[in-house]
Amino acid sequence: MKSSTLTGQVLRHMYKAGAARLAQHAQQVDALNVFPVPDGDTGTNMNLTFTSGVAELEKSAEQTAEKVASVFSRGLLMGARGNSGVILSQLFRGIAKGLTGLVEADARQVADAFQQGVDMAYKAVMKPVEGTILTVAREAAAAARKAARGTVEEVVEALVAAGQRALDNTPNQLPVLKEVGVVDSGGQGLVYIYEGFLQALNEGITFEKRDVDNKPQAPSGAAIFGETHEEMHHVINPADIVYGYCTEFMVHLREMDGFRMEAFRDRISQYGDSLLVVADDDLIKVHIHAEEPGDVLSFAHKYGPLDRIKIENMRLQHEAVLRRQEVKQVTASSVFPDVVPPLDFVVEPEVARERYGIIAVASGAGIAEIFRSLGVGTIIEGGQTMNPSTEQFVQAIEASGASNVIILPNNKNIVMAAKQAAELVDIPVAVIPAVSVPQGMSAMLAFAPEAELAHNEAGMIEAVSLVKTGLVTYAVRDTKLDEIDIKEGDFIGIQDGEIVVAGVDMYEVATNLVTHMVEGDDELITVLYGSDPTEAKLDAWEKHIRETYSSYEVEMHEGGQPLYAFIIAVE
Repeated sequence: MKSSTLTGQVLRHMYKAGAARLAQHAQQVDALNVFPVPDGDTGTNMNLTFTSGVAELEKSAEQTAEKVASVFSRGLLMGARGNSGVILSQLFRGIAKGLTGLVEADARQVADAFQQGVDMAYKAVMKPVEGTILTVAREAAAAARKAARGTVEEVVEALVAAGQRALDNTPNQLPVLKEVGVVDSGGQGLVYIYEGFLQALNEGITFEKRDVDNKPQAPSGAAIFGETHEEMHHVINPADIVYGYCTEFMVHLREMDGFRMEAFRDRISQYGDSLLVVADDDLIKVHIHAEEPGDVLSFAHKYGPLDRIKIENMRLQHEAVLRRQEVKQVTASSVFPDVVPPLDFVVEPEVARERYGIIAVASGAGIAEIFRSLGVGTIIEGGQTMNPSTEQFVQAIEASGASNVIILPNNKNIVMAAKQAAELVDIPVAVIPAVSVPQGMSAMLAFAPEAELAHNEAGMIEAVSLVKTGLVTYAVRDTKLDEIDIKEGDFIGIQDGEIVVAGVDMYEVATNLVTHMVEGDDELITVLYGSDPTEAKLDAWEKHIRETYSSYEVEMHEGGQPLYAFIIAVE
């Protein structure tokens, strides 16, 4: 196709083709994670985010370039997951702004829109880092503007070519990428999207046809998983919800030999009910209602990488529906039963609002219970590999019924989605930049229920800065970082985002990590253990830590978190 203008129909197909290409390669993008830990989810987050935009388009009949871009942008905004997803949503929000007022866009307007997307994406990041998705987007847009005297196709061709060159150069901009031997994962995901755009233009497919073949597909025959699950909240008694989280995900099997579907289904059924397990080649789709979705994901992850994770709190959804229904049902006739009010007159009650609603992201029954004991009212299940979307935060904020809301993301890849949600609601929201569970807990200890929001925000942020976080997990591939040789399957100790120790024995790694973290003026060591440690070995290790650090206060709690054998806080 050689066209001097971009129509809404063509733009719609470009978005769908970009989503399809990204979905096909989401697993490869996940594998580009710099740290060899089991939480490389950039591809998953970008895929879920972009697919959310396409899903919004499928519900819309808009035809102009302006409206198509706007609808798609809204879908990305609400479905954004993780830092990569939020940046992606901001990029396409800027593109939509650049197409405002246009029925069709010429090559110059298209190129300018991509530049506006870059400008908005950079504004969304407090400290932009070069060698990332931002760099790829910026250099691609610059090349597109140079090609703007040609056709729309030539603009997109320049976009793809420059994006690939920028991606190839990312290891020269970020030393850690060169050290590990990978390109930037977010940048790679964006190049896949742009390649999908160009593919749509080159193929010249008719855009009126909207069937299954045009919808984004996951790899390995995921077309069989096209139906979405919906809950009828208005007929549910919350007391009857034994398993409160509707959990869906896909598993890309590492090994087919020896895998028995019946055994897998029987074991995973122990975690909940309403189970649906469907398989196609090396891909498994799971739907289950579970009370501890983190445990389900931890179990499933043993069989292979996870994809398309979706967790919905059915109790929270049910409460929000009931709250809206109660408001609608209270009319003037409830005050004067014999009087029928006019249709445009509805008396809404004065609802007593809590002063504070506190939302924390956590994974693991023990961790969730600790947060509740500290005063957290809403737990959003999530963390590594399970980044809540902007929309989930918005729903939780609105369902809180509070005058002020405080959010504890407890993961660096969730902070941006929480901040984006805070901008979409009408009540004051403070997002505390806690990037770990220990930091979130420390922040809660500084919370003062009677204080003003600004005072609490300042005090909680200060508390976050006083705690050191250590994590013990396992390596998913061989690598070498900062002169530490790591083999696949080794245990690794991470302090505040930096790998500081590795080894084959989990307890030895944990011991060395504590040694690395503790300093002379520290007083408290807190350990949250996951589901991996055996009781006997854990008891022996706890005794050793207490004896070694007898002058410190040592606390041990069962966290139940997946992926991380130990979460350690020192303060």
